[in-house]
Amino acid sequence: MTVVAVDGMGGDHAPAAAVGGAAAAALEGVGIALVGDEARLAAELARLGGAPAGLRVVHAPDAIGMGEHDARDAARRRGSSIHAALRLVRDGEAGAFVSAGNTGAILASAVVVLGRLPGVERPAVGVVLPLPRGDLLLIDAGANADARASQLVQFAHFGAAYVRAVGGVREPRVALLNIGEEGSKGSALTIEVHARLAASALRFAGNVEGRDLAAGGPDVVVTDGFTGNVALKLAEGVTEMVLEELRRLAGASWRARLGGLLLRPAARRLRERLDYRRYGAAPLLGVDGAVFIAHGSSDAEAVASAVRSAAAAAAPATARALRDAIEGSLAGDGA
Repeated sequence: MTVVAVDGMGGDHAPAAAVGGAAAAALEGVGIALVGDEARLAAELARLGGAPAGLRVVHAPDAIGMGEHDARDAARRRGSSIHAALRLVRDGEAGAFVSAGNTGAILASAVVVLGRLPGVERPAVGVVLPLPRGDLLLIDAGANADARASQLVQFAHFGAAYVRAVGGVREPRVALLNIGEEGSKGSALTIEVHARLAASALRFAGNVEGRDLAAGGPDVVVTDGFTGNVALKLAEGVTEMVLEELRRLAGASWRARLGGLLLRPAARRLRERLDYRRYGAAPLLGVDGAVFIAHGSSDAEAVASAVRSAAAAAAPATARALRDAIEGSLAGDGA
């Protein structure tokens, strides 16, 4: 059984959401090490009817708040639920880690506890965007606000390796987020990255503009963490605005309500496809272990989805394939 270490104290709705999601995943057969304040976690489990088989609680007395900004301090807090859960992965007691907690604390602690894979300059966060023409992995989505060209090239390799090993795409198409399609467009950084990716062994599809992200096409889009996070938050905001506007218009008149009733099945399918809870969490790629960062506002459903994603990535064959793909691509391409 694959065991996933879940940070029971991370997220805007912790510990209730973390405990509920972990318990739901345990009922589906995933082994769970639920880490955090034992008394609070036990109370939540009791409210749900008790701990299901395959779930154990690991006590950690400290919890890092969502508003804490000192990542270096967080990485040194060995009593925190984040640190304790990552140690389970490091020591082989768990195959993956999931948290909806403080992103900076997770990043810093993962590097300290697990370390980076050989040759990796910096880890990066990859986020799956559900699009009509297929899922797209955006990397980096917030781990590195400033990045060098060599690091963006590595991020492209991380993303391609993940899509290949976990998504089953044999030859992922990789694109660079930029302000124009031509290789000469953009900043000095993107021009250099474009040249490096074009000369790499990756299946490079060239530049894509922000407006082209929603259309899909490439399997991986690489950018720096600042730009990637802005693009991601903009996409989330526009999606919520469109869905809310559709709800408002559907109730504006009796004709609109009638049309809304007819469109309700299609609207429900659209909402389900765009719902981030289906994807659960973003992988932190480049560290020596399976680390998944869930949305801070995750509810129990989103946490359960994150645990499923983590368990799939932590399956021995998949984890080995992902590690080999990252190490092999970096060594073979000189990234």
